[in-house]
Amino acid sequence: MNTEQAGLIAACIQGDETAIAQLVQEHQLGVFRLALSVLNDSGEANEAAQDTFISALKALKSYRDGSSFKAWLYTIALNTSRSRLRKRKALERLQNTLIAIVRIQSQRPSTLEDTAIRDEEDAAVWEALEKLGEKHRIPILLRYYHELSIAEIAEIMDIKEGTVNSRLSIGRERLRSELDGFFKTTGE
Repeated sequence: MNTEQAGLIAACIQGDETAIAQLVQEHQLGVFRLALSVLNDSGEANEAAQDTFISALKALKSYRDGSSFKAWLYTIALNTSRSRLRKRKALERLQNTLIAIVRIQSQRPSTLEDTAIRDEEDAAVWEALEKLGEKHRIPILLRYYHELSIAEIAEIMDIKEGTVNSRLSIGRERLRSELDGFFKTTGE
């Protein structure tokens, strides 16, 4: 961790409101996006993000300087989001959020035909992701959507880096297999 980040965390521990606001601002979007990708509800993702920061600020003294702060924070965010998801038991709603995320990332001027094709592709990608199950889906989302390193994913999921690599490899292969059939039938 760099000295600027260490100073910011130290100031947060001492209750400096400006430092707390800066820390939240720096990580708010990433935490929200992670919560949204798990919860599929922007209102609930906002609440999960707020709960994440409250929990993180309360536990900030337990943060170890040697580890990635982002991974530590994302671990809290993932656990908070999973807890909300288990309480809600609404996994089907996750599908709509992932499709919306893909659309947001790929927005560009297009024809009606392009939009229809993209919608069909989004649905196929989600369907393939859903078939993976959480064990392989979460590492794929953390790696390719949230752009986290293997080490950060291992820390967040509390598994070894080799296990993350294995799950990513298996997940990619299963996605490739699922999507090959789709793209062969659509002529892409």
